[in-house]
Amino acid sequence: MTIVTAFFMRERRKIKLQVSHHRRWIVFGAIASIFWGLSGIIAKFLFEVPQMTPVFLTQIRMIFAGGIMVLLAAICGRHPFVVFYDRYAVLQFLIYGIIGMIPDQLFYFITVNYGNASIATILQFVGPFFVMLYMALVHHQLPRRIEIISAIVAFIGVAMVATNGRFTHLAVTPAVLFFGILSAVGVMTTTVSPRQLLQKYDALTVTGWGILIAGIALSIFHPVVPKVSLAPINFVEIIGVILIGTIIPFLLFSVALKHVNPTIMSLLDAFEPITATFGSVILMGLTLSVAEIIGSILIIIAVIGLNYQPKK
Repeated sequence: MTIVTAFFMRERRKIKLQVSHHRRWIVFGAIASIFWGLSGIIAKFLFEVPQMTPVFLTQIRMIFAGGIMVLLAAICGRHPFVVFYDRYAVLQFLIYGIIGMIPDQLFYFITVNYGNASIATILQFVGPFFVMLYMALVHHQLPRRIEIISAIVAFIGVAMVATNGRFTHLAVTPAVLFFGILSAVGVMTTTVSPRQLLQKYDALTVTGWGILIAGIALSIFHPVVPKVSLAPINFVEIIGVILIGTIIPFLLFSVALKHVNPTIMSLLDAFEPITATFGSVILMGLTLSVAEIIGSILIIIAVIGLNYQPKK
């Protein structure tokens, strides 16, 4: 009887330990999404600095964050420089950085600059629906019923946010809506373009090189360096965009994704627009109408529904 009791006590401790570890990874995933949401708010503060532009901030973020991530990959023994032995892989990295990362990051910051972190994050959050459209048109992967319903719900949510519930006129500027939708398209290109690379190399190497190449390419396309006069607090904010908005959340999310069900991770993604919205209300004095709140909730629910994968 004592042996049986000891066995069950040991198994019970194992289960508790597994549950504890699982909760820890969930917390890591939630923190990553919260940090991504905070990055838009920090960027909005930086855009109040004279001469600070979305292009310049994107360049700084990409070059430093990408370089640090490649260095981390080397320190962790991922051998990130072996990618240059494969010419086709180099071409894929160029495509990933220029067509994927630049639209995703740059158009998001432009939307933040013209609007606020809340609307920028909400509009970018519909990016998975462009992935669904791409899969349907290019790979002839017909959307499931729940994906079609989610797309309709997301469209209604975007319409409510963009018009403040009055569908006869826009409540946001055309620039906010235009670049916000482009940033969502950027989510699609960022998701689709590195698929083959991720089959050969680890996520840290792929993302690090993609971000670094995007930053270098953007500096070549737009070599203008504005004369920005930065106070010490602004340097802290730039470091926050690099660390809190890029490196730390990526590492946390990548580790959590290995231990947490993708459906749960899609739920944790909702912390990003929620954080951006509440943070903008608290820190930036943003006021939201009932229609904007309902529209944002509809978009979040739609994206969660899009990522739902039934066991059968």
